[in-house]
Amino acid sequence: MTWRSTLQKWIRPSTTRSTVALWAKSLLNAALFFALFMVAMPWLAQHLAPQALPFPAVVRNGLAGLLALLGLGAWIACLDTFSRAGRATPLPADAPSRLVVTGLFGRLRNPIMAAELAVIWAEALYLASLGVLLYAVAMSALAHVMVVAVEDPELRARFGERYAAYCRQVPRWWPRL
Repeated sequence: MTWRSTLQKWIRPSTTRSTVALWAKSLLNAALFFALFMVAMPWLAQHLAPQALPFPAVVRNGLAGLLALLGLGAWIACLDTFSRAGRATPLPADAPSRLVVTGLFGRLRNPIMAAELAVIWAEALYLASLGVLLYAVAMSALAHVMVVAVEDPELRARFGERYAAYCRQVPRWWPRL
């Protein structure tokens, strides 16, 4: 049994019909995700490599604040799109049964992950810590590998040519202007 076949056992179409219930599931997922990846792991990274970085105040406050606001706003918009258009949540065990291509998903193939990474990078810039900066780099690399090795093949298998056409039209990480 391969890791992909094991993962596919976890991915199931959502059977939840209520938008409120979908939002509740998404918020629970978010609370757990944020607690682990946006609080606990950066805290650990900062304590493992606490060296301060000489970022100017405009970077620490301005750019970090902008990234955090954009990331959180995009993340909320994506949850709304998943709940309404996809009738699902970002959880693999509650996945959409139809390909979501509206909202930010029409501009970027991975807007949820991009939004989460924006918040992690905002933390790295604001804290100006070598450990958190290295954590942001590692999470960015891991996110890319997970998308290419896990998410893309699974979505190709589930949605076929429709997903392939979507990939040809919508960029993975950087939206076209």
